[in-house]
Order: sequence, then structure tokens, then C-alpha cells
Amino acid sequence: MNPTAGPAPPILSRHHRVFLPVLAALIALAWMALWAWARSPYGRYLEHADWTASGPAAFLCRIVPAGDVVVPMVLYAASWILMTTAMMLPTTLPLFSTFDRLTAERPDHGRLLLLLGLGYMAVWGAFGLLAHALHSAVLSLLASVPTLAWHGWLIGAATIALAGAFQFSKLKYRCLEKCRTPLSFVIEHWRGHAQARQAFALGAHHGLFCVGCCWALMLLMFAVGTGSLGWMLVLAAVMAIEKNVSWGRRLSTPLGVALLSWAAVLVATHA
Repeated sequence: MNPTAGPAPPILSRHHRVFLPVLAALIALAWMALWAWARSPYGRYLEHADWTASGPAAFLCRIVPAGDVVVPMVLYAASWILMTTAMMLPTTLPLFSTFDRLTAERPDHGRLLLLLGLGYMAVWGAFGLLAHALHSAVLSLLASVPTLAWHGWLIGAATIALAGAFQFSKLKYRCLEKCRTPLSFVIEHWRGHAQARQAFALGAHHGLFCVGCCWALMLLMFAVGTGSLGWMLVLAAVMAIEKNVSWGRRLSTPLGVALLSWAAVLVATHA
């Protein structure tokens, strides 16, 4: 340590002492909650199956108005928010870090960070509802067409192939570049007036690009099991590397090849 060096700037000191530990604790709590939920008697709710068949969810479905729709949606929203917090917050750490330093001197600094996070999570929540609707539609189709039910592997193979093909799309790289340059993104979209509205809009706007580059990989959870913590960790690591590591952009092509090969193997073994 250089004895002639002065003390660290207050903003950087607070950033390292407060912000980073708090965000790391939030991510750790989300993973711990998912682990505890998966190991509990209600772990099947993470798989989005049999929510209305038995247990507390079935009881709530009977006593809550429109419970067959409302209760599964609430349970799904809770599991999706936990998944998104655990998997996506590590990938967006540079955005929150940049915004934290930019707004550190403002008296409403904490509220602005919270609104940034809410805007980001709102977009992923909307995507989660769309994914839930698609998943429910696929399950209804399987239930009504016995031939498809006997060949359910086709849906998994198609999902994996879609994720692999998307790795080569221009949309993937355009959105990924926005996610990899958080400072430019914040400077481009943050004006400093109407702070609360702009903080939420900034988080939502960044969330759109985040969904744009990661939606196909997130859909893989429906193919490999939405309650699988192992796959969550693998996909979270892949997305974090793609966004935050200098060579992460080069990971997309081999990942696409691997996913397409996996889909081909599934087709070959079942055809």
C-alpha cells in the first residue's frame, strides 16, 4: 500500500462498503430462497405443475374467486421473480454499479436505485407472464392431442433449437452490445430531471435489451426443468459471462452450435 496515497473518494468508499455487499446479499438470498423452496414439500410449484391438484394451492384455488387462474399466476409470479433476481441481477451488476455512482450525491439516491430495479424487474415480469401463457397453451395442446403428448420431446428439442439459432441473430448481438456498455447506456438515457420516472424508465429500457439478448436462453428453463437449480446456475453463469466478461461476446457462437447439436441429438435418438 502506498503511504503517500490519499484516502479513497467518499463515493467509491461507500460504493464498496455498502452498495456491492447489499446487492450481493440480495442475490445470495434469492438463491437460498430458491434452494429452500425446491427442497420443501412445495417444490413442485417451481415446476409449474399440479398447482391446483393438491396441497395449499388447491385449497386456495377453491376459496379464492377465480382461484384456478389467480392462484397459479401468483405462485408463478413469485417463482419467476425469485428466478430473475437470482439469475439476472448478477448479469446487470455493471448497470446498477454505474447508476449508483452517478446518483450517489442525490438525497433520494436509495429510492432511485430501487426504482431502477423495479423498472428492470417489471420488464422481466411481463416476459415471465408471456412465457407462462405460452407454457399453459402448450400443456393444453398436449392434453387435447394425444399424439403430441406421446411425442412431447419434440417441444423440448424445438425450444433448444430455437435458443441455439437465436445465438446467431443480429437482434441478439445488438441487444448484447447495449447490455455490455452500461455507462454509455446510462449517459444516453439519463437526463437528471423527473428523476423517479426516469430511473424506472431507465431500468425498464435496459430490461428490454436484456430480455432481447437472453429470452431464448431463459426459455430453456422450460425444456430442462424450471425447478432445476443446477441449470439455473449454468444459464446464469453463461449470461453473466456474455454480458460482463471481455471475451463474453465470443461465447455466443459456440453456445449456439452446442445447442443446435443438442437438439439434433434429441431428434436423432427419438426419431
